[in-house]
Amino acid sequence: MSRGLSGFIKGVGTGMVAGMAVAATGSMLMKSNKGIKKNAGKAIKAVGDFVENVQFMMK
Repeated sequence: MSRGLSGFIKGVGTGMVAGMAVAATGSMLMKSNKGIKKNAGKAIKAVGDFVENVQFMMK
């Protein structure tokens, strides 16, 4: 019975460590995505402003 409980405890510990690793990696990727989305939004706005200025100069 002691061996069965020991294996269960090891499994729970391994699961907790794996869960924490996945959570840490996921949160890091989410922070990275926010920066990418912010930069992409700025780039799209800059291109839109440029096109608008060119259209204004053509009038």
